[in-house]
Amino acid sequence: MKIIKPSVEIYFHLPQQVDESGCMSGLPFHPEAFLEQAGRLCYKSEDKITEDSASKFVTMLNKNRHHAMLEHCVASAKYVCDRGMTHELVRHRLASFAQESTRYCNYSKDKFDNAVGVIMPPFTTTDGRAETEWREAMMDAERHYLNMLEFGEPPQIARSVLPISLKTEIWITCNLREWMHVFNMRCAKTAHPQIRALMLETLKVFRVVVPAMFEPLAKTYIEEN
Repeated sequence: MKIIKPSVEIYFHLPQQVDESGCMSGLPFHPEAFLEQAGRLCYKSEDKITEDSASKFVTMLNKNRHHAMLEHCVASAKYVCDRGMTHELVRHRLASFAQESTRYCNYSKDKFDNAVGVIMPPFTTTDGRAETEWREAMMDAERHYLNMLEFGEPPQIARSVLPISLKTEIWITCNLREWMHVFNMRCAKTAHPQIRALMLETLKVFRVVVPAMFEPLAKTYIEEN
């Protein structure tokens, strides 16, 4: 059994101009600059674009709830977390997902260090008894899983004994408007503490990259944390 630390990697898909031959030319747009370009099409006010106009324009879109314009930029995040967190993430139906498959991944193989990886939950008690119970349950689950594989069952059958704490990796990709919804749902104090912790880390990056959209959310959720 391996105890693995949760983590997140974040990628913004920056639009680039493409010519008729399919070649990319020039530098990619910053998300706020591209959102301004898309949004100003509605008003045919592209002539008002300046070096420092994007942030103000996107702030205006957000304030006026012209959120359809905020769907023109996309970002992805890769999470290392437990299966419980992914059960919540995949409820965001406007996102796309790719997840480590317990049907096909065989954790008895060398590339998994011949062990089942797990994520330790944030225990609320401090006397150690709950953690001891959890560790014993994780070791029992690993033993039963490896035994079933040794008996000849395929991973998709042996996985039936794997725990919610099982470490998994998942990609989530969605537009920036949907990311706002994700943060509103998963950064609130009522969210599960494990998903909340990773989402707050994600929001810190979005706050830096697209402050016109995500600074208000950061002030609400990060500064209250």
